[in-house]
Amino acid sequence: MFVPLHDDTPLKVIRFQFMTLSLVIANVVLFLMTVAFQPDQVLAAIAAGFGLVPSELLGHAPVGGLNPLPEPATLFTYMFLHAGWIHLISNMLFLWVFADNIEDAFGTFGFLLFYLLCGIAGGLTHVLMTSESAAPLIGASGAVSGVLAAYMMLYPKARVLVLFFTYFPWRMSALWVLGIWFAFQIVSLYLAGPDDAVAWWAHIGGFVAGLLLTFLLRSRLLTGAGTG
Repeated sequence: MFVPLHDDTPLKVIRFQFMTLSLVIANVVLFLMTVAFQPDQVLAAIAAGFGLVPSELLGHAPVGGLNPLPEPATLFTYMFLHAGWIHLISNMLFLWVFADNIEDAFGTFGFLLFYLLCGIAGGLTHVLMTSESAAPLIGASGAVSGVLAAYMMLYPKARVLVLFFTYFPWRMSALWVLGIWFAFQIVSLYLAGPDDAVAWWAHIGGFVAGLLLTFLLRSRLLTGAGTG
């Protein structure tokens, strides 16, 4: 629906978003190692082995194919895999634009914990709502959704430059931009057909987790947060 390009919220505590950059690099490197240049059958095996499969995690179906990890570990590994270049680039672009200020607010390692918890929450929401599915979930969208929620709560008045439908540049407040984004996830969930490959529940679960964690921890965040 839209592509974020830039926000106007400066860093106030940290000098540089090292953890945000590290997460972007980790996702890109793993994509190049596992997906970018592999044939489809290898991609399917990687997704089945390291992706989050609801029916297998809940024990509704036997674990099949490549099984290098205990199923609960896939709650972590799924969020570092992507299905293609567009999937990767879109997630990393949202992460890069919005996560630096969340890292600034939570602190470097606090942000990492927050990111992982939102990713786990997104994954679990997807599992609970699609419990019989044998399709593996991969992608950082659940974790990134939590970042968007934290940004909307902490910096609602920040101005964000976006391209709507990739053509029309517009500068809007974060509250409107990210509120519209979340509303789009809800609408898309109910309009999605049975063959829709987008994990809308993971987006929603990660976003709600980001809101709750930010609300609960807001008083403990580093100086400068919440003044957007």
